[in-house]
Amino acid sequence: MKIVILLFQSLALLACSGNDPVATPKEADGNTAATTETLATASSDAGRGHYEGVFSNGMKETFLSFDVSKDGNEVRNLTFKGWWYCDRRLTQERGIGPQKGFAIRANKVDGVVSEPENGGASAVRFELHGTFSGNKASGTFRMNINGLGCDTYVLNWTANRK
Repeated sequence: MKIVILLFQSLALLACSGNDPVATPKEADGNTAATTETLATASSDAGRGHYEGVFSNGMKETFLSFDVSKDGNEVRNLTFKGWWYCDRRLTQERGIGPQKGFAIRANKVDGVVSEPENGGASAVRFELHGTFSGNKASGTFRMNINGLGCDTYVLNWTANRK
């Protein structure tokens, strides 16, 4: 158990070495989706500030939190705390999340961040989809490390601005 926790902590530290501060949506074939919008023209009405949420289909005592940037165009500091499966064992994670943020366009967040970016099977993959409505947001989240058999599977979340 201690080895697994140390491994996750090490991976989290490695994940902090990315250069791109905002995740770019990906097309089905894995290529970066082309966009001609600038952040100034792609503004969002997502409530700025800190959000805290729960999962409706996950384990008890499993949470997520994140911040919406002042301009409302980015989810930052996404953090998962709770239980997930790693090598077919239930494991507790005390706080893990990507260094990069997720772009918000038209009140929706839709992106995938892998850290380290070229980490292959040992990269931690964060997938976040959601819709903002005033001071509330909801969507799905998944975190996995393919090479280690670790996966939250798709979790449904709701969060409120604090």
